[in-house]
Amino acid sequence: MKEKRNRRIILASTSPRRRELIASLRIPFEIVPSEANEDTPAKWSPDRIVESLALRKAEAVHRKLNTDQGGGIIVGSDTVVVLEDLVLGKPVDHDDAVRMLTMLQGRAHRVFTGVACIDLASGAIKVSHRETKVSMKRLSPDAVEAYVRSGEPMDKAGAYAIQGLGATLVEGIEGDYFNVVGLPLSLLSDMLSEMGMDVLTES
Repeated sequence: MKEKRNRRIILASTSPRRRELIASLRIPFEIVPSEANEDTPAKWSPDRIVESLALRKAEAVHRKLNTDQGGGIIVGSDTVVVLEDLVLGKPVDHDDAVRMLTMLQGRAHRVFTGVACIDLASGAIKVSHRETKVSMKRLSPDAVEAYVRSGEPMDKAGAYAIQGLGATLVEGIEGDYFNVVGLPLSLLSDMLSEMGMDVLTES
């Protein structure tokens, strides 16, 4: 039991949102940026994209760390927004953010987040994903422009943040809210438990 309680989560991400969500689990954690390439083939399905990128990020961190650094589980994650068959990542600039939000307004879309866990000691790997449906309000061009000018959309998949000012754009969701934020905690806790780290008993 003592050995398990000394284990930690190593988050392969610099995302402030994912950092806050990991912190809420009350398990010791550290941040190690993955710096992984996030390019994927255009023909890949959304679930394959997020699972592959989550694993790529976790593996990049795994290569940086020594297995004798103590017990730990590396967690990688990636999120995309999907409108019909169009995959939306992070906007490249102001105009791209306006384009994305204009397409999303008044319609429903899906959010996919992939999660990958690698046990630093054993090398065991688990990969999964979760999907959530989000319905966005109808927005005027002025509202879209005003939201983009806030700066919030610029590092967010689909150009909005449901946990921030972007909450005012959302009409409803079906599924895991935290999946839309960028890290489905229920799924992650199940994956950690399967690797011997129980969130409730170790926090």
